[in-house]
Amino acid sequence: MREYPWFDFDQVDFVTSDTHFSHARISELADRPFSTVAEMDAALIGRWNDVVAPDSVVLHLGDLALGAIAESLPLTAHLHGRRLLVPGNHDRVSPATQSKRAIERFLPMYEAAGWEILPEVIEGTRHGYRIIASHYPYAGDSQPTDRHTSHRPRWDDGIPLLHGHTHARDHGPNGHQFHVGVDAHDFAPIPFSVIDAWIRGLPEIETRLQTAVREAREVIADLDDTPPSSMDLMFFMQAFDELHMHLEELLAAVDDVEQVKGDDGQGSR
Repeated sequence: MREYPWFDFDQVDFVTSDTHFSHARISELADRPFSTVAEMDAALIGRWNDVVAPDSVVLHLGDLALGAIAESLPLTAHLHGRRLLVPGNHDRVSPATQSKRAIERFLPMYEAAGWEILPEVIEGTRHGYRIIASHYPYAGDSQPTDRHTSHRPRWDDGIPLLHGHTHARDHGPNGHQFHVGVDAHDFAPIPFSVIDAWIRGLPEIETRLQTAVREAREVIADLDDTPPSSMDLMFFMQAFDELHMHLEELLAAVDDVEQVKGDDGQGSR
């Protein structure tokens, strides 16, 4: 069932995170191969624009820019594409680290640079498969202890999660998690086709519709296995509510499938 704001991942062409534009110490902290901040910023913009077309959609999973924000944010206006930002802990619009008043103050600056700000955790489907995206992984950090745990996605229950935050350089996929940060991907956004291939290769992966059908059948089987004589009113009402919830999810999943078919018929991306 849905736990986070719903997002249409089918619209996205590229995903990335942790660019840290104008961050003076990030090359030292994350072992980046740049001798100056200016060199890093120029490389990040160049590699982004080499792969992203002006009409592409890019999902950025946080830690966009640091340093003097009035100077670093305008740099990002040179990046191609429609740009969506899920806030990370270093962003000035992050509920994990900023007050509501600070977010209201800085939000117009992000919007002026061309960014659309999304919730901290988003959930949706891509070609029928459920996905969660957040700056934070289910578990893991760039430091010994996991930070901002109250702002992370729920526990790993098998739903693929796209994340940044760790600055790991040796992998993208790790179990049900996929680290999309630039440090692991040659400092450029990742085509979402790479994510699609990873999801299809996960063992026992189900589409949202397959999951909804299975869960609805499990509820019905539990009801069938319960003798009518033991069905007191409270049990019956609880079972009815659970079945109603799963049927709603099933119908929503069917609607998603029909929407995708309709979009494909109209020549969508």
